[in-house]
Amino acid sequence: MSDSSQSRNGGLTYRGAGVDIDAGNALVERIKPFVKRTHRPEVMGGLGGFGGLFRLPVGRYRSPILVSGTDGVGTKLKLAIETGRHDGIGVDLVAMCVNDILVCGAEPLFFLDYYATGQLDVDVAASVVQGIARGCEQAGAALIGGETAEMPGMYSEGHYDLAGFCVGVVDEDDLIDGSRVSAGDALIGIASSGPHSNGYSLIRRVLDHSGASLDQHVDDRPLADALMAPTRIYVRAVQTLLDRVSVNAMAHITGGGLPENLPRVLPENMAAELHLSSWHQPAVFRWLQAAGNISDAEMLRTFNCGVGMVLCVSQDEVDAAIRSLHESGESAWQIGRIVKAQDRQPRVRMLSAD
Repeated sequence: MSDSSQSRNGGLTYRGAGVDIDAGNALVERIKPFVKRTHRPEVMGGLGGFGGLFRLPVGRYRSPILVSGTDGVGTKLKLAIETGRHDGIGVDLVAMCVNDILVCGAEPLFFLDYYATGQLDVDVAASVVQGIARGCEQAGAALIGGETAEMPGMYSEGHYDLAGFCVGVVDEDDLIDGSRVSAGDALIGIASSGPHSNGYSLIRRVLDHSGASLDQHVDDRPLADALMAPTRIYVRAVQTLLDRVSVNAMAHITGGGLPENLPRVLPENMAAELHLSSWHQPAVFRWLQAAGNISDAEMLRTFNCGVGMVLCVSQDEVDAAIRSLHESGESAWQIGRIVKAQDRQPRVRMLSAD
């Protein structure tokens, strides 16, 4: 059949209207090997059904609580499209969801994605889903389904949108909800891999304002590499840590940075003091601040500034916690402590070296 809007008998066709069902079927066949590598023993069935099936491992839990999260990757997508780097954006999608549910102590069980575009490019979509599968493997989550929507007229040529949904489980006795946080607890930061998936509207404005080339180098690598580095997935390192150390709270440092995300997991009567000199900001953040003439306060409330996850532990477990994270391949440091909240004082106080 030709790609016209009419069939041989003159009738209109779905393909002619811009939706290629055959391309969708080809994509499903292309991604099956990637998806299969993510499967856990609890997965039932394969791709193609109306719903993904997953047998909840209730025997492992006394009182299982399901924890769910959904997210996208924001305008980092525009850079992915401009640079043609589509596989890493799939890792970003998984990371934004699994890191969120991890803060409750939940083990990610399964993941679903939603990919929408004006006209399906099988190669691009397969690259994105391959990245999603890679992220699921890193997180130990099964990719059990998803949706590919071809919607002519909704998106510019070559553009697409992406969203994800994750479900995890934690035993009620092991739920991390911040209720055990107390004054004197230590705050440990785990290094980010870069801006992750937040602040890209400002990043793109900096690129336009400065006229910078994505090929130019920041320290020892191209700017494009620094900006498109996939979001770090902390699941395995933190799960290992939770078997060794009691964690009182965790915060995934996303949009809003440290000042906005830490208070979300602290009791109302507790605040955080962070020492800005306790960690070294990666070069990409220093470049963004200089190129955009961005204030310190704006940097801290927009970007993770080098800290992708924060853990709250008792002071006597700091060494064990940092040692465990290092053994899992993460860079981590004590960046502050918990103090009692003060009236009319910010919940997160940034202390300079001065």
